[in-house]
Amino acid sequence: MSDINQDKITLTHLQKLGSSPCPKPLWHDCLVKLVKPRNLLNSLCYVAFATLVILNPIHPALAQEQVTPTLTVTGEGIETISATLIQVNLGVEIQGEKAIAVQEEIAKRTTAVVNFLKERRVEKLQTTGFRLQPQYRYENNQRSLVGYVGVNTVSFQLPVEKIGNLLDEAVKIGATRIDSISFTATAQELAAAEKEALRKATQDAQEQAEAVLRALNLTATEIIKIDIKRSSSPQPRLGIQSAAATNGTPIIGGEQKVRAFVTLQISYQ
Repeated sequence: MSDINQDKITLTHLQKLGSSPCPKPLWHDCLVKLVKPRNLLNSLCYVAFATLVILNPIHPALAQEQVTPTLTVTGEGIETISATLIQVNLGVEIQGEKAIAVQEEIAKRTTAVVNFLKERRVEKLQTTGFRLQPQYRYENNQRSLVGYVGVNTVSFQLPVEKIGNLLDEAVKIGATRIDSISFTATAQELAAAEKEALRKATQDAQEQAEAVLRALNLTATEIIKIDIKRSSSPQPRLGIQSAAATNGTPIIGGEQKVRAFVTLQISYQ
């Protein structure tokens, strides 16, 4: 076996020597064995390295980064705006003995209603559903066909102040059902409300942080992290079972609330 292999010592052994308490005779024996004069140059290198490890043992705790103290607060902002738009879902429902007759009547009435809505320049006009299905009567555990029912529905938007007269006219032209009415603001109004709600939420979070740190005689140093969350209250809805229910009934838009939440992580000293 070569002199290098005989004098070889691993880093693990040296670390154990440096981190474990050892009586002086044992240290002496280890070093004497290490410098056995078979290869003087290699032995001197090993002794120097061993001395470095012994005098500078590894302490993992010193390698860890110092934790920065932080305070996390969440502020809320609410902005209330008027619901100036109305979303309407209405349609045509027809019953008859023959499917083809029902379908033709639905097509006729729906075409008239859609043309009327286009003339009134409603926004976001679209078909939302169509179905044609048989109707049965059950007697003495037997089923018998009595006819067919068909439904075609559309949805659209328009300003709240125009809805009353429009619904009345749509019913006269051919609409037989109004499924729902909901209120909302315009896209521009909602965007502006979201920004204002975020501003209020940020201010609320800052005021919370200042109150806490002031009470503890501490000072904020910097904002480390910012999280935001937006939400809107459900749109007010008005459910209507039949078109006749809207005759002469005024419909007035309400208010919509836009909420925002801002979370700040702040370091302090």
